[in-house]
Amino acid sequence: MSPRPSAGSRAAGRSGDAVTAAGVRHLRRADPVMKALIDSIGPLDPEARRRGRPTDPYGALLRSIVGQQLSTKAARTIYARMLELWGGKTPTPKQLLATDPEAIRAAGMSRPKVGYLRDLAERVLDGRLELDRLNELSDEEISAELTAVKGLGQWSADMFLIFFLGRPDVLPVGDLGVRRAVQNVYALPEMPAPDALFELAQPWRPHRSLASLYLWTSLDNAPVLEPS
Repeated sequence: MSPRPSAGSRAAGRSGDAVTAAGVRHLRRADPVMKALIDSIGPLDPEARRRGRPTDPYGALLRSIVGQQLSTKAARTIYARMLELWGGKTPTPKQLLATDPEAIRAAGMSRPKVGYLRDLAERVLDGRLELDRLNELSDEEISAELTAVKGLGQWSADMFLIFFLGRPDVLPVGDLGVRRAVQNVYALPEMPAPDALFELAQPWRPHRSLASLYLWTSLDNAPVLEPS
């Protein structure tokens, strides 16, 4: 297990300008292929991919469940349609549990996903998932807490760590977009398996989140499904 993060690395704003600049310098020194990618793309707006996403932890996890196995566009459409049930706002756990599951399904949600949303709400209400204390935990501890929720796998935990908490050294080895980008950028004959990606990414430490953002950016014109 990696060391418990410092107070600075716990902050959601960890991927600020100074941290991004340090990360860019490290990646350019550590990996010539990553250097070429960074030079071709130029400066990133680290917050760009967070815009339009819920700004509270419960809403972020709710949105993650909705988006599983959907294109980004479809996920946005279904999420917006679902929120109409609650006046366009993220429902509280109590509001979600009080809503007829069939009404949620009618917004475009599958029966299993509705079950996942309800499990999340129940765990928040009964205290099994303490969202307010997640940022006090290490990346591994947070992943363990989140993957205990039905429908939240390691991919969902990685997205929460990167986009909501701003943790700097997360490598989403299960993300199809990152794996496809690595195949393209490193001229590999096929997408790397998760273990191979983990090894390839060792030089990126401790800025694997930033490397992933550059890899995603290289695929911005390509549709990528969001795994569970």
